[in-house]
Amino acid sequence: MGKVIPVQNETEFNKHLTEAKKSLVVIHFWASWAEQCKQMNEVMAELATQNTNVVFLSVEAEEIPEISHKYEIEAVPTFILIKNHQQIGRLNGAHAPELTKLVKQHIDTIAPPTPTITDPKTALNNRLKSLINSAPCILFMKGNPSEPRCGFSRTIVGILEEHKCKFSTFDILQDQAVRQGLKEFSNWPTYPQLYVNGELIGGLDIVKEMAQEGELGSVLPVQETKQSLKDRIKATINQSKVVLFMKGEPSSPRCGFSRQIVQILSESGVSYSHFDILTDEEIRQGLKKYSDWPTYPQLYVEGELIGGLDIVKELVQAGELVETLKGEAS
Repeated sequence: MGKVIPVQNETEFNKHLTEAKKSLVVIHFWASWAEQCKQMNEVMAELATQNTNVVFLSVEAEEIPEISHKYEIEAVPTFILIKNHQQIGRLNGAHAPELTKLVKQHIDTIAPPTPTITDPKTALNNRLKSLINSAPCILFMKGNPSEPRCGFSRTIVGILEEHKCKFSTFDILQDQAVRQGLKEFSNWPTYPQLYVNGELIGGLDIVKEMAQEGELGSVLPVQETKQSLKDRIKATINQSKVVLFMKGEPSSPRCGFSRQIVQILSESGVSYSHFDILTDEEIRQGLKKYSDWPTYPQLYVEGELIGGLDIVKELVQAGELVETLKGEAS
């Protein structure tokens, strides 16, 4: 195409991805206040001129938050490379040589080659091995832990939860090939089946026996680390009435989104605590799952998530921010 296409909204963005078909798409997430973004705009323009078979898009990250959230954009500039609607590359920061290298690396790539055809049984066994080793502890059961579909599965889930076991599950009712194939693979004819570190422990009877003899706890992975992190996150969220999880400090924010929300909170006159997520990778990643909110900053009032920058802006526009921060919103 020879030029960088500015994206105005999510509909337009999706249209460009669809029209790109199998072409490489390079997306620049930028912000008008960031000098580095302006420099990288020039790099993008030059790359677009040199690579007319590549689609170059620019997205103003703060103006189209739904796209930024989708690709977990936490700072600008960030570059995402897409082919066949799949993300194949990512670059954080203003690194012109690296961006050029990434584009060249992926510009001539084609779809992954068709896998070597293997016989169905070998393919199934390979899949079973992959499933068995997909987690340190995995239970093949009927249904899921919240809705077991048979009494045996319900009982074994109860035992594992009593032992505070951290386990994954696979619903064999959803996949007939796995359901039948695993019986032969493991030489175990019934379900549920429990595996730890890739090895079969057994079914309900074996698990019951081990529990009764006090042996089960020694072989199961427990949730201590996960629970500890959850408690730490809760304590941090509740350190004061209003808590902001951000990049950097209020006096020196490390990204534009954090800078904007700090300014808004300062103008509100409401006091707040903060936590620099760049200082603790465990909380940085764990809080995303805990809050089901993939980006930062995140604002909490009385232990409850309010949202990120876009939500705070909406509250300002609606004249509801101060009431919300004081816990007086209806």
